Amino acid sequence: MTSPHTYEGHDLEVLADLPNYYNWIIQIFRPWIKGRTMEIGAGIGTITRQIIDDTDELILVEPSAHLTDQIPAAITENSKVTVFNEMLETRLPQMTDSSCDTIIMVNVLEHIEDDGAALESLFRVLKPGGHLLLFVPALQFLYSELDRQHGHFRRYHLSPLDFKLNVHGFRVRDKRYFDLAGVLPWWLINTIGKKTDFNPAMASIYDTYFVPVTKFVERWIAPPLGKNILIVAERPLENPK
Repeated sequence: MTSPHTYEGHDLEVLADLPNYYNWIIQIFRPWIKGRTMEIGAGIGTITRQIIDDTDELILVEPSAHLTDQIPAAITENSKVTVFNEMLETRLPQMTDSSCDTIIMVNVLEHIEDDGAALESLFRVLKPGGHLLLFVPALQFLYSELDRQHGHFRRYHLSPLDFKLNVHGFRVRDKRYFDLAGVLPWWLINTIGKKTDFNPAMASIYDTYFVPVTKFVERWIAPPLGKNILIVAERPLENPK
């Protein structure tokens, strides 16, 4: 299995050019982003570019030096940004309790073998009233060789993930399956077809023509399943008034 220490993330260079897809994710997350924010799994700065102006301070955590080297200088040289070329498992223990207003993890939690321990640490680091913004792959029947090669331990289902977050103290404020239209292509191309890389042309076509339609539909109708799950989880106030 690909280790986060050695994974060079060349697929992220392809997937970075999906403006409609990532805009859709951040549009949902944006009302919850504020203050001292930590983005775990910053990659080459695709999400970072969109959220930097919403934060007072931005901590970027990314284990691959190959990826952090590609984060634009306009981000890394910004006085509000600090970059840690480090694993989540080593960075979180060094963070003080209740030190972040927001934590963002887009396609990261599935890479962590003990996701329960990670959620416990994330809860500790969040301030009361702070938010954990999660985006993860969904539906275990879609698990493919591509998932395995990219270091995914699992794909998630909505109710069990909601339950796990509650077990670790979080209150889920928003939860949804995301990208219903992506389920069948993923199953055919990756699960059944066993493809293990991303086609830039196909990804661009999907982003240009399919994502806007799916986004419009899912704005009004909650899909019963989707290729991904999006969750906003809150660390409750310790003494709510």
